[in-house]
Amino acid sequence: MTSFVDSHCHINFPELYQNIDSILSKMSSNKVTHALCVSVTLDKLQDIFKIANTYPHIFASVGVHPDYEDIEEPSVEELCSLARENKVIAIGETGLDYFRVQGDLTWQRDRFRTHIKAAIQSKLPLIIHTRNAAEDTLKIMREEGADQVGGVMHCFTESLDVAIEAIKLNFYISFSGIVTFKNASDLKEVAKAIPLDRMLIETDSPYLAPVPYRGKINDPSNVIHVAEEIAKLKNISLEEVGQVTSQNFFKLFSKCHLLN
Repeated sequence: MTSFVDSHCHINFPELYQNIDSILSKMSSNKVTHALCVSVTLDKLQDIFKIANTYPHIFASVGVHPDYEDIEEPSVEELCSLARENKVIAIGETGLDYFRVQGDLTWQRDRFRTHIKAAIQSKLPLIIHTRNAAEDTLKIMREEGADQVGGVMHCFTESLDVAIEAIKLNFYISFSGIVTFKNASDLKEVAKAIPLDRMLIETDSPYLAPVPYRGKINDPSNVIHVAEEIAKLKNISLEEVGQVTSQNFFKLFSKCHLLN
């Protein structure tokens, strides 16, 4: 049976959580069997934990997104402590963003290094966000030994060269609804070139709804449309995309096997 996993969503955000039963029903209808609800700030973690502990097929991560400035910086010890929560399977979302945040971004690079150290100590993979910062992102990944735990380059929009370097560092490449956009020709070429066994699919919901829902509130059920685009680009069956990307998810986030 064809099934899919949404490797990155934010169903704790109010626009989705207020309709959580409907969201989960839509996931089931579209054969989306599991989803990873990803942390962006630590103050919302208890909401994520509540969702993950209520629904067996929802997992959680621990991390602070690079866009959030002027907040209390998480320590390695704090992240490791939170990562011991039963349903936490990853550290992140972390990384670098030189598009939304300007100025002296030393704090952002320091935060990224903290997350990598916590991932290594926790033996959990990383969820990495990078925008307009690929060179520094890869540099810090190498310097801090991110390849020891691996992870995923989430919502990937960079070049094929960046993807190849990330794969060399034991990372998967995850495609979101952006790959379905008509103006995403370069990204479509990257998706064609990336081996399916190094690929994940995601929604990043409530953002980035894929065609034919572009501009609307996104939810995990729509990951099937990302899979359809990947199947079309690679000239393979939808079933193969679902099967292999789901296998990749559970291989990467191996703690899931201890929870089922």
